[in-house]
Amino acid sequence: MPKEEYFSQALYTFDIGQNDMAAAIDAARSRHVPAESFIPDTMREFTRVVKSVYEAGGRYFWIHNTGPLGCLPYILLAVKLAPSELDPVGCGAPYNRLAQRFNEMLNETVVGLRRDLPLGRFTYVDVYSAKYMLLSQAEKFGFEHPLETCCGYGGGTYNFDFDVRCGATSDVNGTEVLLGKPCANPSKRIVWDGVHYTEAANRWVFDRIAAGEFSDPPNSPSTACQGKSV
Repeated sequence: MPKEEYFSQALYTFDIGQNDMAAAIDAARSRHVPAESFIPDTMREFTRVVKSVYEAGGRYFWIHNTGPLGCLPYILLAVKLAPSELDPVGCGAPYNRLAQRFNEMLNETVVGLRRDLPLGRFTYVDVYSAKYMLLSQAEKFGFEHPLETCCGYGGGTYNFDFDVRCGATSDVNGTEVLLGKPCANPSKRIVWDGVHYTEAANRWVFDRIAAGEFSDPPNSPSTACQGKSV
């Protein structure tokens, strides 16, 4: 275990929203309620967890909002969207709006935490904007096929199949054959397996947010551990 004094010096990172909202989308369809109605419960649980870390001595928090859900192949294929519901990039606009609403409420929650936990320092990181910048200007930044899964199956627009995921194999005449294959050049792709980003895309996003240009206040990970909350 780290030394006790390290707990008050560490930077506690929270990256939330994608799994929460994916589960909310599924639950909303089965219960016939808006997916947005699940966000307040997520915020309450997030607040409880952050306060528990604070009570244990944590003082520095680096909080990522959620990325553009409507740009992930597993969302685009899980729901039926009309062409008019796709934005110019090809992302599902209703689900990006859901992500944006989640982020609005997360930002409001962080503002409340700054007020309630005055010894803490909270940096809110707009990962959504960084990721959407990459997706919408993929070629400019050296990437290609922004919505196509690199490690997937089936070809087509998204190269994604719910039944044949990345790494999936099948027995063909007694021989195990890899079906969910990676693409030839993952370093040029943004989406890895239909759900997660590639290492190259994650590196690109990190380099942007680490510079502080997408942060409120404009901290880097190193400066986020200095001073007190603002």
